[in-house]
Order: sequence, then C-alpha cells, then structure tokens
Amino acid sequence: MKFSCEKALLQAAISTASRAVSPKSSIPALEGILLEAGADLRLTGYNLETGIRAVIPADVQSGGTLVLGARLFGEIIRKLPDDVVQFSSENYMVHIQCGMSEFHILGTDPEEFPELPAVEYQNSCTLPQNLLKPMIGQTLFAVSDNESRPIHTGSLFEVDGTGLTIVSVDGYRLALRHEAISSREGAESFSFVVPGAALSEVEKICADTEDPVTITQGARHIMFKIGGTMLVSRRLEGEFLAYRQAIPRNNTIQVEGDTRALLASIDRVSLIISDKLKSPLRCIFDQGILRLSTKTAIGDANDQCAIDGDGGGLEIGFNNKYLMDALKAAPAGRVRLELTTGVSPCVILPVEGEESFLYMVLPVRLKAGE
Repeated sequence: MKFSCEKALLQAAISTASRAVSPKSSIPALEGILLEAGADLRLTGYNLETGIRAVIPADVQSGGTLVLGARLFGEIIRKLPDDVVQFSSENYMVHIQCGMSEFHILGTDPEEFPELPAVEYQNSCTLPQNLLKPMIGQTLFAVSDNESRPIHTGSLFEVDGTGLTIVSVDGYRLALRHEAISSREGAESFSFVVPGAALSEVEKICADTEDPVTITQGARHIMFKIGGTMLVSRRLEGEFLAYRQAIPRNNTIQVEGDTRALLASIDRVSLIISDKLKSPLRCIFDQGILRLSTKTAIGDANDQCAIDGDGGGLEIGFNNKYLMDALKAAPAGRVRLELTTGVSPCVILPVEGEESFLYMVLPVRLKAGE
C-alpha cells in the first residue's frame, strides 16, 4: 500500500471518520480507522452502531487495506507540517513522511475490521446541507436519553408530499421542524427513526452550503451521503409517539412575544436555580405582560416581559431549562405561545409564515407558596 495525499485533506478525513470510532472496544480494530487505497482513498470508522466513511482524492501508487489506531494516526497527521504526506506500508509496518518528519508505526490486520452494513434501498430524499443541519440542531435537544423507551432516543423523520418533518420527544417536551423538499424517491410517504447519536454526527458533518445531502432508507439501516462522506446508522425500531394527537391545538389562550426578550427574562430569574437548588419557573400571563418568578433557599427572583395578548391571569409552572431550550431553538424573532390551563402543555409556534416549527413543553405542578 503506497499513496501520497495533501495533509489538510487527510487530516479532515481522519477527523470525520474518527467520529464513529469506539474509544474503547473488546474488538481492538474498532478503536482504529480502516484505510482502503484504490482509485481514491477511503477512511472508515465504525462502532457497530454508526459507521462513517470519508473518501478523498489521493495519488495511489499501490492499493491495499490496513487498520491504524485512530487516536495516534490522527495526532501524527495533525502535527505534521502543511505539505504532501507520503504513506507506505509493508507487513503492517507503516511509514509516514511529510517534509522533514518521519514516523514508523504498526498497523493491524484489516480482516478484523467488521464490514459496514449494506443499506438495501427502499426510499430516498435529497435536501441541501444548510437546511438539514439547522433542522437537526433545532430538534435534537428534545431527544430522550431514557433507554427504557429506545424508540424515543432518536428523531422521527417523516417524508411526504409536503416535505420533511423531524420530530423529537422525551416525555416532557416535543420539538418539531418541517420544511418543503423538492427531491424524493420511493413510496408516497415514508418514515424512519434515526438514533440521536448518529444525528449529532450528521449535524457536525453538514456544512453551511447548498450542497445536497441524500438520505437513503434501508430495511434496517439509514444512510446519509454528504459530499465525499457517508454515514450509515441502524434504524430504531418500535412505535414512535403519535405526536399529532399529543399536540393540543384548540388552545383558548394565545399570546405573542419577542423570542429574545422572553429568553432574557427567563434567564435572569433562573440565576438562583442550580442542580442543588431546584425551583419551578412560575409564569403569570396577564394583559400585555408576562410575570416570571423563581424561589429557592437562597432567595427569590422576579421579572416581567411585555407580550401581545391577554393571558387572563393564567398561572403555570415550567422547568426553566426546557422552556429556554425550546425558545433558543425556535428559528423566529417572534413566537406565539398557546395555552389553556395551568396543567396543560404550552405550544410554541411562529407568529408569521408557515408553521415550520412547533415546540411543546409540559408544565410542572406548582405548590402553594412556592
């Protein structure tokens, strides 16, 4: 195996593939990156849950495959001078040279590296990276970390005639983003659930460009093709929450507010809350004003925020972090809050335009005098 490659390209490919490398594994090969030199250079990381393969151009003099420890290989390439990297191997002994720097390190047998799962094509859709990236980021925070309901440790992707909808739920809140997409193939409508860990990597790999991402649904796996990078993840199986029925839409109270102003007020009254000193965020929706307060052992905090509309004096409690997460994710300068009673959910929607997002936060019960 012998090739030469630009250091910056190789470093970026190692960094991308390393995202799917196991930090510790009973199979030593999984702590490494599989290098395959042929028409181009392919670098693969795989932790048996998610696999990432980066393909980069290289001047390949002789082909071959080899596994190298991801951490050491990554550090060596990162610290080399900015020049062309010369790479050669014989009997697992690897020679890396760049400028005046030279390394000899030991690789391992590629036979021990498990094959990436094949994705049997069922359906696919294509959308720009700069659309998918924020859609994932604005819903990922509501993915559950509770393993007792594995299906909710991922996000639901629904593709139909209107576009792509991504939904995350964790039992306390719901996050939904919808965008129209132009290209889809396969069934009239299809859906699948992608693990949150895999989506987090997809978000990092996507760039702020209009270059396309192709999402391919297989029988048991899902594949994201992003430029020269491919990510394969197993699909989560099970019954995802029937979210449409879970969202109350006949809410009697509707008020509007500036997203940043609401966030700033909640942030201020949250200063006296900590992991040790917990307190619900008490909200009173009045005519044109939202009164916010918190109270813990070290004191209390009060604030007010101007709103449009009349909340009729409704008093409701929230987990401050959950409400802030939803407002931070909301891609709009102004939001509409829909409520009915002190024990029913709060629905957050855009004031103008189509309903491209919807967040739902469940309230917490307020005790008298709290």
